[in-house]
Amino acid sequence: MDQKGSIVSTELIADKIHIVRGNKVMLDRDLAELYGVETKQLKRAVKRNADRFPPDFMLELT
Repeated sequence: MDQKGSIVSTELIADKIHIVRGNKVMLDRDLAELYGVETKQLKRAVKRNADRFPPDFMLELT
């Protein structure tokens, strides 16, 4: 993992994008890794700031 504040390559990001039911998605653990935080911290931040994200930003597969 790169140091905080460094640029992440587009290839690294592209490798973490998956197609689920015709939609491009990233797993929470991959997104957290890109931001350099724990998964639970990322999920907590999104829940606390839900109004800052589009409605389809996060979904839970069942």
